[in-house]
Amino acid sequence: MINFKIHKKISNIPANLWNACAGDENPFLDYNFLWCLEESGTIGENTGWLPYHISLEKNNNIIAVAPLYIKLHSQGEYVFDHSWANAYQNAGGNYYPKLQASIPFSPVTGNRILIKNKTDKKSLGEIIKLFGKIVEDHTNALNFSSAHITFCSDFEAKNLSKIGFLHRIGEQFHWKNNNYKNFNDFLLSLSSRKRKTINKERTYIKNSKIEIIQKSGDNITSEDINNMFEFYINTTNKKWGSAYLNKKFFNLILNKFSNKLLIIFAKEDGIIIAGALHIIGKTTLFGRYWGLLKDVKFLHFELCYYQAIEWAISHKINFVEGGAQGFHKVQRGYLPVETHSSHYIRNDKFKKAVREFIVEESNIIEKDINFIKKSYSPYKNR
Repeated sequence: MINFKIHKKISNIPANLWNACAGDENPFLDYNFLWCLEESGTIGENTGWLPYHISLEKNNNIIAVAPLYIKLHSQGEYVFDHSWANAYQNAGGNYYPKLQASIPFSPVTGNRILIKNKTDKKSLGEIIKLFGKIVEDHTNALNFSSAHITFCSDFEAKNLSKIGFLHRIGEQFHWKNNNYKNFNDFLLSLSSRKRKTINKERTYIKNSKIEIIQKSGDNITSEDINNMFEFYINTTNKKWGSAYLNKKFFNLILNKFSNKLLIIFAKEDGIIIAGALHIIGKTTLFGRYWGLLKDVKFLHFELCYYQAIEWAISHKINFVEGGAQGFHKVQRGYLPVETHSSHYIRNDKFKKAVREFIVEESNIIEKDINFIKKSYSPYKNR
């Protein structure tokens, strides 16, 4: 018999029990990362993200957990449902609140139902479907419009579809390490034209007065994290007008999460003028936050892409994920991949409309991925 509990803050679940379910591959699922979001006030009261985490228990032992939230808006999700919300509300319904299983502000794929003992696929599938049924029941009981499990695994989405969830396909651009010996080895895998472009961009930075500095783990200081926060604020103010994360969050991840951080700075005339913060996973390096004080040609590509690729190769990391969107990443070695999400819609008529939308959208994305790989791949013989 499996029971469940709802936890309105992650600190109600012991860190070791959470991490025993989350594993060590995806740093965004780590207890400390999620705790920092809550402790800093980045999520919680007055943010539109209310923790509503689920634990599954068998014989009084936690066998699975899930990062779940009550959402009062659709910000910070990167699986866009604003058109759904508008349609639902134009029809006279209240789209918000809704339930959301996700990592706040992080368009990073990973399991959303974190299961302690990874046994056979059939057993895993049954736990995933049980989780889906619990989410469905709570959506109905709370009179919410819908529930969404975003950037989940394909395996989760397929199992949730068996109990009526809609499976939505998205697209991102990821770099794959094909056992490259060094950055030049990676360049040799590209077409001549793309190789020349990257060499030109990197040579421009090398011939400038800019010094590139990499810092990770205990080498990161409070001054470094303060600089990175200022770059983050500068970028978000320019692009979106408001920042999701606050300074307390940055200070907390320095104290609780520094072993997962890689910061790459650009320094000119003794002054740090730009920075990119990456999160280190077991098999993947995740590019997250970037900003600058002074515009320098090609500097964004250097700090966010080329330095990340170089670091991944030297540390035998399999993938680099640069976040949401970005067709411009293709010519720098990143290729399109599918992302997955699952959606439970209470209203049958609205569910039918969303299903039709998802089918059409998925067909477009599938064609787009195939077209990009066939017509725009920067690699030789692909």
